[in-house]
Amino acid sequence: MRTKLFIAALIASSAVAAPALAQSQGPDQAFNGSHAEIIAGWDHVNDKSSYDASRDGVTFGGNIGYDIQRGSTVFGVEGEVTGSSISDRSSNVLTQGDRLRVKAGRDLYVGGRLGFLATPRTLIYAKAGYTNAQFITDYDSPNSTPALSLRQRDNYDGWRLGAGAEFKLTDAVFAKAEYRYSNYGSQANGVDPERHQIITGIGVRF
Repeated sequence: MRTKLFIAALIASSAVAAPALAQSQGPDQAFNGSHAEIIAGWDHVNDKSSYDASRDGVTFGGNIGYDIQRGSTVFGVEGEVTGSSISDRSSNVLTQGDRLRVKAGRDLYVGGRLGFLATPRTLIYAKAGYTNAQFITDYDSPNSTPALSLRQRDNYDGWRLGAGAEFKLTDAVFAKAEYRYSNYGSQANGVDPERHQIITGIGVRF
């Protein structure tokens, strides 16, 4: 809930601030203002606990934010929602014929970034913020008495660090490439997950 409120506040503040800042923009304000983008890339989740399990997949989703440019320095806030294709399946875990699946669900992120212009159309930046990842566990045991079918959703709070580059393709359209690392800490159920991602994105600034 706190994450949803933060994203809503981010959108509202961007809408209020955009008209005033737009009036002061000059031709050198290439990275100033609101932006929205779609992203996709490599997703790797690793459990650092005694389970020592890791899986690779694809992450995909969207990002919104607001940047303020002052000379060659850019700083801003952003919010992101992504999904993942990562899934781990096994059978005969507790009884003969049972099935267990653990899937990476939605991932929420809010944070800030600070960047510097490498060229008039290229921004190099670092980012940091809060992330909340969901993992969904499904367990089915059709041969037990009675038959079992259980689902559990676990939400893990964590932090994220990242770095990337953003490239202006036109006055309104940009592309970016980014690496980020997320850590969720040791959980009550014994897992200790971390996440590595390399993503690319394309977006518009308005």
